[in-house]
Amino acid sequence: MSDQLIKICGLTTGDTIDASVDAGATHVGLVHFEKSPRHLSIAEAAKLRSRVPDHVQVVLLTVNLQPKPTSEALQEIQPDVLQLHGAENPEWLALIRQNSNLEVWKAVGVKDRGALERAAKYRDSAHRLLYDAAAGALPGGNGLALDWRLLLNHRHVLPWGLAGGLGPHNVADAIRYTGAPLVDASSGLESEPGKKDPAKIAAFCKAAREARAKAA
Repeated sequence: MSDQLIKICGLTTGDTIDASVDAGATHVGLVHFEKSPRHLSIAEAAKLRSRVPDHVQVVLLTVNLQPKPTSEALQEIQPDVLQLHGAENPEWLALIRQNSNLEVWKAVGVKDRGALERAAKYRDSAHRLLYDAAAGALPGGNGLALDWRLLLNHRHVLPWGLAGGLGPHNVADAIRYTGAPLVDASSGLESEPGKKDPAKIAAFCKAAREARAKAA
């Protein structure tokens, strides 16, 4: 079985970028969405991006961002992955893929099996689907847990990842239960909204790697 992919999302400081890299995260997420407590300006995100070593992938998260500001953000930040977390349609994803070398991920809020089936419309436009809890106050990062039972026996049409309420306490169970090739945590690794705890980052990455090793 392949190595576990681990994304730490919503990082806002150099220290927590370093902590994520040191802990073995494969992906770090930068949020460019003003309503989020983890929001970074383009300049802030670009500065943090420059701190990330080449072997770790940088994911830029946006929500319903219009084409021109999307282009500006991509040009300045130079992420490896663009994660779209709003109501973006397959045509928009396909356009981004055609005009860049980016990996394009689509986050999907899942409250029932129908949502999983509807996500198949992105099969030709996204590189990966990220299954999250259905939207709460924000499109993501609410700490709400996805009902893992919904993923049982689901036939995935794309590479995928699991988000929604994950933390050091439950990521091993999530991997054992769902087989998620990628796990994504944000609010579950914070001491307060928007402030990541390096100890929780380290514990999350350790638990995820150990769960994958046991499943191999």
